[in-house]
Amino acid sequence: MNGEWLRRGRDGRLSVYLLSDAAVLCRAERGPGGSWDPARTVGGDQRLHPALALGQGADGYTHLVSWRPTVTGESGLVHSAHFRPRLSALDWTPIGHPDKKGDRTGEPAVTVDARGRAHVFVRNKGGGVGMVAQKEKGGWDPWRDLGGSAVQEDLAAVTGESGLVELFAAVPDGILHWRQEEPGSRPVMEEALEASVRPGTLRALATSAGSSTLFYTDAAGELCAWRPGAKPVPLLPSVGPGPVSVIRCELDGYDCTLLAQRSASGRIVFAAYPTEQETAGAWWTESGPRLPAGATVSLARDEEGRVVAAALTPGTDELLLTRRKDEPGLALEAWQPV
Repeated sequence: MNGEWLRRGRDGRLSVYLLSDAAVLCRAERGPGGSWDPARTVGGDQRLHPALALGQGADGYTHLVSWRPTVTGESGLVHSAHFRPRLSALDWTPIGHPDKKGDRTGEPAVTVDARGRAHVFVRNKGGGVGMVAQKEKGGWDPWRDLGGSAVQEDLAAVTGESGLVELFAAVPDGILHWRQEEPGSRPVMEEALEASVRPGTLRALATSAGSSTLFYTDAAGELCAWRPGAKPVPLLPSVGPGPVSVIRCELDGYDCTLLAQRSASGRIVFAAYPTEQETAGAWWTESGPRLPAGATVSLARDEEGRVVAAALTPGTDELLLTRRKDEPGLALEAWQPV
């Protein structure tokens, strides 16, 4: 899944999104901090490929994008919006293909601008990036080719505090960055960074009024933070595969960036540092039980602003949850099954 799969809806309830063989499932709290409903299918009965991108707007609506099979050997992208965790999501709506037709070209990414419009990105057959965006009054704009070449499959999309949409993509020798110049405009490529990037490790976060930060693991196994216009900063060694889960939160009165990842030992590890102050240093702290290979972690904040972490073991749908205690530092409650 591309994006945080633990989300807080506009009604304060938390929900998690799960991938099954041919569908997306959702589990949600019955009430903030309460028990959870069983998993149910999102978006109707359409058969899907096992891929999911998630994004959320300032209005609290969660946007989901996946691939579905169409005719033999071909697929198309579909979109759904989920307004409140305990309500049914909208049915999947076809949004086309970056090359008009063909098979899957890569894992999609989605972000939502300040006006609540979803922007969907995916690699096209030429190795560049295609984008399609919602219209403000309903429907979708035509697909746009954003350019680029030799783009790897994973993309990281983010909406900055300015409300402008940004996209990061890894290429064999670096990272490409696109950004809107004004709301609703076509994102343009602004910078190309020379870097060694492990495939599948990109994750972006809005970190200040003028900047978003991209987190990635380099070829040496170092987790790095990069803001366009500056040089990447090594943070600490990556301890597991895939991207980190990342969120901003307040810790002891400071605006901090919190990272989480499943480590090689099987336990979830956390690290925090003052936002955009990577030179302050960060270090991993282990938490919870040892989890099977393939387990992932996702971060959110509950309606009281407390950090919540969820760990999911694919194939078993075993879901564990912890919250930050009401005490200094990043002390967590005991992990509990949901």
